[in-house]
Amino acid sequence: MTDELQKHLDKGLYGAPLLNPDEQKKYLGTFRERCLVSMTLAQMKNQKNKQLLKQHLSNYQDNVILINGALPESLQNSYIQLITSANVSFTIVNQTESCTPDSIGLLVVAEQAVNEQTIDIEQKFAAAPTSQPSDTTEKKSFWKKFFR
Repeated sequence: MTDELQKHLDKGLYGAPLLNPDEQKKYLGTFRERCLVSMTLAQMKNQKNKQLLKQHLSNYQDNVILINGALPESLQNSYIQLITSANVSFTIVNQTESCTPDSIGLLVVAEQAVNEQTIDIEQKFAAAPTSQPSDTTEKKSFWKKFFR
């Protein structure tokens, strides 16, 4: 009985215990298993990555985009305009910490677990190398032509 009372008092004082609080803090309040695409602050400043996101936003119409509230306002506004023009819902997540170049600035999140292996935008949508198709037909030697 005293354990239940202590749990009730702790819950009242400190709030409900969180599952994986460090993971939730890193991924803007959600779990890693729900993330589809991520962008760090440094990646968000790169116009090439912004164009990659713009190209693939139509694939994520049913998902939610989380934007870090600690981002610079001009950067935040440009991505909000991009997201609203693609008709995708978004949420600004206010974190108490300042935003570093390696911290996550934008996440595309599913409602349920999807367990994507790669979520980094540069790795996920990396351009396929454009190589010329090589002629791999094997030349037959004189003897193979002769004897089949």
